[in-house]
Amino acid sequence: MSNTKTKTRQSAVGQLASAASSEVIIDLIEVNKWYGEFHVLKNINLVVHEGERIVICGPSGSGKSTLIRCINNLEEHQDGSIVVDGITLDKNLKNIDHIRTEVGMVFQSFNLFPHLTILENLTLGPIWVRKLTKIEAEKRAMEYLERVKIPEQADKFPAQLSGGQQQRVAIARSLCMNPKIMLFDEPTSALDPEMIKEVLDVMIELANTGMTMIVVTHEMGFAKTIADRVIFMDEGVIVEENEPNAFFGNPQHARTKLFLSQIL
Repeated sequence: MSNTKTKTRQSAVGQLASAASSEVIIDLIEVNKWYGEFHVLKNINLVVHEGERIVICGPSGSGKSTLIRCINNLEEHQDGSIVVDGITLDKNLKNIDHIRTEVGMVFQSFNLFPHLTILENLTLGPIWVRKLTKIEAEKRAMEYLERVKIPEQADKFPAQLSGGQQQRVAIARSLCMNPKIMLFDEPTSALDPEMIKEVLDVMIELANTGMTMIVVTHEMGFAKTIADRVIFMDEGVIVEENEPNAFFGNPQHARTKLFLSQIL
């Protein structure tokens, strides 16, 4: 590894010194990804400790969604190393399956099965992957529907729910798998403004439980509320990262300052 790359790596690790007592649960080392000739992720170094809440922001096309999709192999990186929960993400299908079991994902679109009831959507994974009985899975599903404050919707179909309710179901569905990590890819971008708060409230409550979370979002008020670190990406590079007060109050990079001036 070159001196420049070594310094970059040491800087990424050094910024997490305060979290040193927690175990590293995600470790990205010099990660690169291309779409054809387009270099979408460029030498990404990122260390996430257990229980940390990370918010990733940046302009469209900056690589932020691709980055979190690489963490559970929804997108395959071509160079570098990704280690999640002690497992190296490679072409070993068992490793990929293990990581996907431990990493929950919530997308912009809700990705619920339209022909299944809400309860059936929530119990499918626990029954088939976690090998719970139907009774155990339904009990767990109802607990999480209570947690996201829509237990009364259990017997309805997704099309009968509002967008905000469907996104809360999507969060509950991921939580039913008892993941160690939750990834959120712009979870409020497809919602009407009045529905955004109800989803963010659920995410804030989840963050307060100590769940490891990486959230791609433009909701900067949410970032200020829950993030341990805010990361700004542009053109496939992590341009700046810091704790929220310093990130918003004293950004160091000109590109970060321009981005914040346009969205705040």
